Amino acid sequence: MRPRRLTRRDVRIPGIPGKPLAVIGVRRGGKTSFLHQLRADRIADGRPPESQVLLGLEDERLVGMNALDLGWVIEEHARQFPNVRADGLLSVYFDEIQIVTGWESLVHRLVEAQDVDIVISGSSAKLLSQEVATAVRGRLLEVLVHPFSFREVLRHAEAEPTAAWHSLDASERAALDTRLREYLESGGFPEAQGIDFRDRARLLTGYVDTMVLRDVIERHNVSNPTALRALQRHLLSTPGGSFSVQKFYNFLKSQGVPIGKDSLHAYLAHLQDAFLVRVLDMHSTSERQRMVNPRKVYPIDAGLIPLYERPGREHRGRALETAVLLELERREYAVSWLRVGDDREVDFFATRPGESLLVQVCLETTNDATWEREVRALHEAASMHPGAVALLITQDQSPPTRSLPGTLQWRSAVQWLLGKE
Repeated sequence: MRPRRLTRRDVRIPGIPGKPLAVIGVRRGGKTSFLHQLRADRIADGRPPESQVLLGLEDERLVGMNALDLGWVIEEHARQFPNVRADGLLSVYFDEIQIVTGWESLVHRLVEAQDVDIVISGSSAKLLSQEVATAVRGRLLEVLVHPFSFREVLRHAEAEPTAAWHSLDASERAALDTRLREYLESGGFPEAQGIDFRDRARLLTGYVDTMVLRDVIERHNVSNPTALRALQRHLLSTPGGSFSVQKFYNFLKSQGVPIGKDSLHAYLAHLQDAFLVRVLDMHSTSERQRMVNPRKVYPIDAGLIPLYERPGREHRGRALETAVLLELERREYAVSWLRVGDDREVDFFATRPGESLLVQVCLETTNDATWEREVRALHEAASMHPGAVALLITQDQSPPTRSLPGTLQWRSAVQWLLGKE
């Protein structure tokens, strides 16, 4: 099979040779295409095509196969191409492996044999925890694939800039700003690129319905789909908003919807596990403080926001926040939100080994009240975390006319999203 032509993804592969990979992410976000990219890269590096076996386990011809059946397929391949496995060249890609009963034992056996490169993918964050039992826990390296980033959307449209931001002239920067506005409206799901709003709305709504049905209701045997759907709609209609299970429980109770708080906690975890939403805890060294404070919930893609927010509500700011959060996760930061004082917040406190960021996101800084609120909170947070880089990210094309206090730095959203800092 010839490698397919694909839009190249900027997904980092852990540099630890010999470890099996677990590619995880939202349904329809590009995991399968990324597996094809990996396969094509290895063929380009000189491995024979027959050594790169990709099995799409949602293919109707493979539906119903169990771990024993898949093991037979691998052994039959070894009989057909004995030199491939003997020479240590064989790679097997299992796409959406979580639907196969007993897959952990098969992967464990292949890993133990140490003569096959294993790459698995799935639409579940639990692929690396509960669902792997003890068979391969600690062996798999996570590779997170979100929908297209801003740069990948530009690449897909053959509009990726070839020069660094500081080398672009005013017209080129203006064109990128227009592209960013389109990205914040349409999002990064690959199939949603270049289609009008009505078609995109139908496509993305179908994605959400499938995720909720297949990855939550059927997968976890949800007994109260009415409450689950109400929770899903609420979370997607309030992107970046504070969320409390207790308050939502009280709301459902007032509407006559019978549900327990434990069930709501479980449903929230299921939606997060299926990557439909990203849930942020408040940053604190106290576990109790994290538990009693509300969480912030964002959709997996900015393109979902126009479908669920109330008509007439300005959503561009929340869309930009969502895009920045997802980019932080692509750059392998662990992200939380930060409270400063009694009534001020910083959108994101992001950490990875050896560095941390404080990130405040807003559309523009011309409004005096916005400037006072956003900059004051970021400045106070920077004094609380002196080792962190404090960034103010806005959609302005030019730096703020007012100087930023202390060590605060400004970045235009286009510049930051196209960068790698």
